[in-house]
Amino acid sequence: AHDLSMVLNGILAGLVGITAGADVMSPGAAMLIGAVAGGIIPFSVVFFDRLKLDDPVGATSVHLVCGIWGTLAVGIFGELAGWSQFLAQLKGVAAVGAFTFSFCFATLYLIKVTIGLRVSQEEELQGLDTFEHDLSAYQDAEPTPYPLAVE
Repeated sequence: AHDLSMVLNGILAGLVGITAGADVMSPGAAMLIGAVAGGIIPFSVVFFDRLKLDDPVGATSVHLVCGIWGTLAVGIFGELAGWSQFLAQLKGVAAVGAFTFSFCFATLYLIKVTIGLRVSQEEELQGLDTFEHDLSAYQDAEPTPYPLAVE
């Protein structure tokens, strides 16, 4: 069976993967980076599913994982590729990651202590994408009780 959402996320992953280094890559390197990013998607989606991360559209896999891959790939395939460039890219990923984690942690903590973050247990167990929209991004992941055809 083919999963259209995985295919589409693979295409998006290729675009995300090459974004960081598009100006310093050869066409061949760009295609390789995009292909690797697309190939990462199924493994990353399964990994985050096993962590029970509620990511119904695979945004974490596409943007976080493939964004990191593309950023590090600049140090491997870019015009100035080498250990110093790779380490500079790695430091950049770490700095952006630390800032983003800290900012999000502080923001979510403020929301938690003011208006709250949790949904009901029923909503949590069913999944918000299913509970609020009666949809699932990955149709093969669970049986759907409704037809997918537009009437």
